[in-house]
Amino acid sequence: MIDRYSRKEISNIWTLENKFRIWLEIEIAACEANTRLGLIPQEDLAIIKEKAAFTVERVNEIESQVHHDVIAFLTTVGEYVGPSSRFIHYGLTSSDIVDTALSIQMKQSGEILLSGIDRLLTALRNLATAYKYTPCMGRSHGVHAEPTTFGLKMALYYKEFERNRQRLVTAIDTISYGKLSGAVGTFSNISPEVEKYVCDKLGLKPAPISTQIIQRDRHAEFLSAIAITAASLDKLATEIRHLQRTEVREAEEPFQKGQKGSSAMPHKRNPITCERISGLSRVIKANMNTALDNVTLWHERDISHSSAERVILPDSTIALDYILHRMIFVLENLVVYPDAMMENIERSGGLFFSQSLLLKLVEKGLTREDAYRCVQGIAMRVWKREGSLKELALDDTEIASKIEPREMDAIFDLQAYLKNVDFIYKKAGID
Repeated sequence: MIDRYSRKEISNIWTLENKFRIWLEIEIAACEANTRLGLIPQEDLAIIKEKAAFTVERVNEIESQVHHDVIAFLTTVGEYVGPSSRFIHYGLTSSDIVDTALSIQMKQSGEILLSGIDRLLTALRNLATAYKYTPCMGRSHGVHAEPTTFGLKMALYYKEFERNRQRLVTAIDTISYGKLSGAVGTFSNISPEVEKYVCDKLGLKPAPISTQIIQRDRHAEFLSAIAITAASLDKLATEIRHLQRTEVREAEEPFQKGQKGSSAMPHKRNPITCERISGLSRVIKANMNTALDNVTLWHERDISHSSAERVILPDSTIALDYILHRMIFVLENLVVYPDAMMENIERSGGLFFSQSLLLKLVEKGLTREDAYRCVQGIAMRVWKREGSLKELALDDTEIASKIEPREMDAIFDLQAYLKNVDFIYKKAGID
């Protein structure tokens, strides 16, 4: 991921320096395990632990000749260690190191992402609480439907990101496995005790069964949790973008001091942060397809997954981390316009009361079809700006013959639509 969309805390996890550092940690832990089994002399282990080192530059230099990153790494470490290096990588295959290290990198990234989701949840909960009773128009197909509250909008996202968090927790557990079981996973040249020792030391669990690699359904699940979270961020960003439209302007992402919206039009205040979130979410969601393709490999292993993972895993985790923190910034500084929300509620002439009016006519003895016909007839006139729904209902002979004027007041009561807000919050476990 390019620097523009990267935060150092998570991008550092995916540097070659960090990857090789984890590789070295795994190799040394494996040497410790083999020493316990009597396969490596204590004095050689001491030399390995004291002298083992690398430089990224030297690894890259050797790889340019041998075209194998693990061999280049081992050769570099061997240059530092000397003769005792013959015991490093004893009984192992490249994927033992690469896949176990990759699990650690995914786990490290996942924990940072969880921290971001937690901050996002706090911001959403604060908005849900602050605007719990603030009426705003609910829309379906982009058209006024019935009133809701802005707090309920945010509460909905709060619960969605709770699910995203749980999915990520589960996915982190799914990828927190290592394997040191040899060329096709049969422990033909290495003891299972080595795998157990290394995994325990590194905070992983030994894969119950593997081939030369850890199976990629685990990685696909991890990418799935990331992609779904990105989709939710896109959904929330799109909501804010719609609310910021000039014709709506019920909420607005922060416009900072000194910020400029257009090179040509000084008046512009564009939802650029939310648009950026939507754009990067597309990259993450597209990477999910590659993760699914990586599940399918030839027999016990090929490396068609490897090159793709060098792109999709860093890019997806770094990009999600970035858009999480961009959305946190938006939510913590969101500008909300309750007066505009009420103006928009009133803009349609009370059309949203149509269902209440329909149900009252049904209670009064009309069939649903006849009631629908009556209400739709005057509703279409409201669209033509011939009056409000209440005014036209009072003037309609058929409707007025069924409903008394005093009953109309109860039908056209905005608060009646919001009477169950407390119940919904309690049901959602937000109160």
